[in-house]
Amino acid sequence: MRLPLREMRRTPSRFLVATVVLAFLSTLLLFLGGLLDGLYLGSTGAIRAQQGDVIVYSASARESFLRSRITSELRAEVAVAPGVSEVGGLGFVLLGAQVPGESELADVAVAGYELAPAGVPAPPADGEGVADSRLQDQGVERGDTILVGPAATPITVVGFVDDTAYLLQGSVWVNLTTWRAVQNANRPDATVTDEVVQALVVRGEGGPAALADAIDSATDGATSSLSIDDAVLALPGVKQQRDTFNQITYTTLVVVLAVVGLFFSLLTIERVGLYGVLKAIGATTTRLFVGVMVQAVVVAVVAFALGSGLVLTAAAALPAKVPLQLVPGRFVFTFVGVLVAAVLGSAISLRRVTRIDPASAIGTSS
Repeated sequence: MRLPLREMRRTPSRFLVATVVLAFLSTLLLFLGGLLDGLYLGSTGAIRAQQGDVIVYSASARESFLRSRITSELRAEVAVAPGVSEVGGLGFVLLGAQVPGESELADVAVAGYELAPAGVPAPPADGEGVADSRLQDQGVERGDTILVGPAATPITVVGFVDDTAYLLQGSVWVNLTTWRAVQNANRPDATVTDEVVQALVVRGEGGPAALADAIDSATDGATSSLSIDDAVLALPGVKQQRDTFNQITYTTLVVVLAVVGLFFSLLTIERVGLYGVLKAIGATTTRLFVGVMVQAVVVAVVAFALGSGLVLTAAAALPAKVPLQLVPGRFVFTFVGVLVAAVLGSAISLRRVTRIDPASAIGTSS
């Protein structure tokens, strides 16, 4: 164990190229993961925060809030479905908002609700809203009255909550009366009457899948019900973004494996004579291979540390509009991925190590 570490201390330049390449690959993995997390969290926060079991849309809406309409009659049918214990209306409208003291419009998602999402208080009074904290980056402060949409509908911000954005727009949580007023004033092509909502958040018994089936059966197919997790994936682009970024991430990990494998295979060829001498004096193949793996782990750890520093520096320099969000779980996933790929890559050199014959290797080196 001491010999491979001593080699790294005495000849660090031998491992420099592999470390630099892995550092940039680690940066790429963290950056892509940060973009994925930023897009995912920024698009889905308002749905992930819902404290219910099922979200109910109208059947023709194709799981879209903006196309869905739930009437009071349909809501009554949902409320008496087997297993349903509580029902609350939900609606969204995407608009620009004039912020006091700011020249640019802020992108907002006005969300009307009855059942409070996680971290969100009970519905505020008419004309008031609780804003997502990302709107603070656009100049919104507590007590501000923002003017929403072309009709400049006023909403007074009375507080802030975290991680409740919707489709990359900071949400403003209002009661349903205020939501309908904003919707009707600014979206005359999509007006809603009293008691109409876009969707329902339902709490009940029996598990989300069974509850969704019971609701859709009770309404004779007039509704389409999804669990919260499925509703998150039904948001526009969320599943496609996640799948694309995951494919890129796993492909990059394969590249890490290939880089480490190639590097240590070449290094093994250079060390044939040394390994022959070590085998001649009693070193086992296992011991030699463990030394190779230790060096691969050290290279991976150093490279990941450098990559983490680079991506944190980049995150600090990028504007707030770039949806880059670095979460601890992403660092853990990337570190484990790089480490496993490095170990597997170093294992490629095992075949060469096991085939080294002390006598021929020493003769060749001499």
